[in-house]
Amino acid sequence: MNNPLLETFSNLHDSAPFSAIKEEHFLPAFTQLIDESEKEIEKIAQNIEEPIFENTIEALAFSGEKLDIVSHLFFNLNSAETNDELQKIAQEISPLLSAFSSKISQNEKLFLRIKNVFDGKTQLNLTEEQQTLLNETYKGFVRSGALLNNEDKKTLEEIDANLSLKSLQFGQNVLASTNAYFKNILDKNELAGIPEAILSQYKADAEERNLEGYVITLDYPSYLPAVTYAENRKLRSELALANGRKSFDGGEFDNQNLVKELIALKQKKAELLGYQNYATYVLEERMAQNSAKVFEFLKELSQKAKPFAEQEILELKKLAEKDGISEMQTYDHAFYAEKLRKQKFDLNDEELKPYFQLEKVQEAVFSLAKKLFHLDFKENTEIDTYNNEVKTYEIFENGNFKSLLYVDYFPRKGKRAGAWMTSYQNQYKKNGVEKRPHISVVCNFSKPTKDAPSLLTFQEVTTLFHEFGHALHGVLANTVYPTLSGTSVKWDFVELPSQFLENYCYEPEFLKTFAKHFETGEILSDEKIEKISASKSFMEGYQTLRQVGLATLDMKYHSEFVGEKSIKIFEDETLKEMQLYPVNPETAISPSFSHIFAGGYSAGYYSYKWAEVLDADAFQYFKENGIFDKEIADKYKVLLESGGSKNPMDLYKNFRGSEPNVESLLKRAFG
Repeated sequence: MNNPLLETFSNLHDSAPFSAIKEEHFLPAFTQLIDESEKEIEKIAQNIEEPIFENTIEALAFSGEKLDIVSHLFFNLNSAETNDELQKIAQEISPLLSAFSSKISQNEKLFLRIKNVFDGKTQLNLTEEQQTLLNETYKGFVRSGALLNNEDKKTLEEIDANLSLKSLQFGQNVLASTNAYFKNILDKNELAGIPEAILSQYKADAEERNLEGYVITLDYPSYLPAVTYAENRKLRSELALANGRKSFDGGEFDNQNLVKELIALKQKKAELLGYQNYATYVLEERMAQNSAKVFEFLKELSQKAKPFAEQEILELKKLAEKDGISEMQTYDHAFYAEKLRKQKFDLNDEELKPYFQLEKVQEAVFSLAKKLFHLDFKENTEIDTYNNEVKTYEIFENGNFKSLLYVDYFPRKGKRAGAWMTSYQNQYKKNGVEKRPHISVVCNFSKPTKDAPSLLTFQEVTTLFHEFGHALHGVLANTVYPTLSGTSVKWDFVELPSQFLENYCYEPEFLKTFAKHFETGEILSDEKIEKISASKSFMEGYQTLRQVGLATLDMKYHSEFVGEKSIKIFEDETLKEMQLYPVNPETAISPSFSHIFAGGYSAGYYSYKWAEVLDADAFQYFKENGIFDKEIADKYKVLLESGGSKNPMDLYKNFRGSEPNVESLLKRAFG
């Protein structure tokens, strides 16, 4: 069988030939490429020449190039364009990749060569990036069990294979649970308060299902407007209950046991490698360094945020009381928060949406990248994509090709919820030739309708800027080795570029350049723009406390959880001090907490707030000198280009001149 995955990609910029790739190509490709990569690794391990940096560390960093590309391609499709067949293949491929990874990390001859180079590193004349690669390679092997005996190595291999499969299953269950629910409403009166533009989308969703009336799903662009605007409290309650019961209903897609199994496996892995718990294991490789520092950080934020959060909720309760609600519930929060936002700032998402046409917001983020980093974007409709909704852009810097960018903006069946940035090909330099990256930004914004283009809520505007911040980290990558390129940085550093870029959405000077009515071209009024800017800290106490709660739950799961305890009880006990509303016994966060159980944020969810300290401090530096200041932008570009090739704190201090200051975040959030 002719298999395009096994051939050299001949499309422009070596881009993936999506239209030629079929499901049946993946398993044979993975099987062959894993075999080829194993032989490549074995050749490095069996090399009779003296181990040196070039023939061992560097050779390993560049190994498995084709397997890497096919892996990126498959797992990206499994997130953005999955189906039953791809999910079945994922279940077969994951243990193969896990076994391959274990085989490398447990290759004694290979590790002996690495150790020889590492032990003699003081005698080597290495660049800073080479020193980083050597250190990271050695530590990576040790943390993967290279110093274990053979029996323990086998146990670790089984644990990793299990973790891989169970994490995959967790994510698939959440997706299936999300897709399994929809609410069909025939009477438009039940949808009072929901803007017409949203109702048009609900009507279109019903038509897609060959149903009368309107359909609301648990996909965020459908769910969020309903709980934000629906005057029908019973409807808000039903939707919130369905959302809170995702993978927590005892049914086919329930994740409660999987949570326990994943935690137990991680704990077993940590202990096997000589760590007290999984959090300790993870944090050794983070900026934060240890659990105590993270808990101290979270406690400080919680103590600062809680009084503000309580005051914010008190304001909401006063509004709710006017509607005869004596006890607010979680499903009332978004509705009354929107009312209060309108009252305080006269801002309504649906009133603002006409000023944030998706194409115009994208143009704005492109123009910002040009102002700061001299990047130009050119759409290329000839580049192959995996879905006709995906658009592709070539990015140039001073006329030189910099990166390929795929953008995939709309929800559809088979696409997981949320927004993310990923890559199909990393940047690196080998034998005098540089491979430039292929980056993808995936979101779930409302689709265009017959009457209007895709119009974004302001929160969705910030989401696009957030993911594009990640994308720039990949686009500007300028390292030698692929494992240190772009977003391959410490987890609590990776959110700095994304959260940093969000700040521009609140700057009047910049907002005026793109907040224009999609029909009239009228610029959003100065008054509204000033209110958007002022609204940045709206409900910041509540949001901070919520994020701190999730981060604390994550940390406690990975440092204190006892398997006999019910998931629900553990969650409620952990979040007790941070709960601002009555707890619903039928809902839980953990069984659909994909970030920590299906993604890479185990013992790392705190990094969102940690990175907020970095981004607040970094943007404060710009604000003191001008938000488009060329000199500072050039220094910031160096930070982005460097990826994981240098210590992140050193990178930050080289940019800012000092370590980040938590006061910058507190000042921005609470004044």
